[in-house]
Amino acid sequence: MYYPNDHYKSKRPHPAYPFTQAPYYSYSDIYTAHPYNQDRQQPVRGQATWTDGGQITQCGIPWSDNLYMTAAVGENSPYQCGQTLKIRNLSIPGQREILVTVVDQVPNYPPNRINLHRKAFETLGANVNMGVIHIDIIPSPELDEEKWGKYLLEITQTAYPNYQITEYSKVRKTEVSATRTEEVYEYVLQAPQDKITVRGTVVYNPKTDKVISFDIKEI
Repeated sequence: MYYPNDHYKSKRPHPAYPFTQAPYYSYSDIYTAHPYNQDRQQPVRGQATWTDGGQITQCGIPWSDNLYMTAAVGENSPYQCGQTLKIRNLSIPGQREILVTVVDQVPNYPPNRINLHRKAFETLGANVNMGVIHIDIIPSPELDEEKWGKYLLEITQTAYPNYQITEYSKVRKTEVSATRTEEVYEYVLQAPQDKITVRGTVVYNPKTDKVISFDIKEI
């Protein structure tokens, strides 16, 4: 049994689950999730709940990270702290998508269920009164492995606070010289009434890992 408003008094460092300030929902057998697919590039069908988060997380990453586009996963989940996941809402027409960062872990959660911050849940177009929505979880290891892509993603999110990044792609990587490497990425940003593409470029010294220059622009 869960006690939504008692997690700050709990001895456990994570917030109460499956979500806070909403009625408790039990999960019926009418919805059968797809089993976890070991190919991490493939979508995993599952469910999402929501939470207002807490002051302490198991990952040591605050719920406010990534403009509150954050989530918790099961303790035995294949998804790791700090990993970027793409979440697709299957409960509404258009299947809206967002990118979230894993910031917390929950006991007894199956690998295909995640707990989104309220702001992420609402950004997906879901009403918090729904409590639970059906989703696709799309792991994004390629972005996690491309640290400069994530670096530019964070800059882009800061530059466009009213948009959410829903898609990204690596355009190219060019070794300009022994001390200059250029990487270019594109990000698709979505707002309620607008959709834009932003191209980010970073030039860095591969020997020292220091940034020489960077820029972002709409295309």
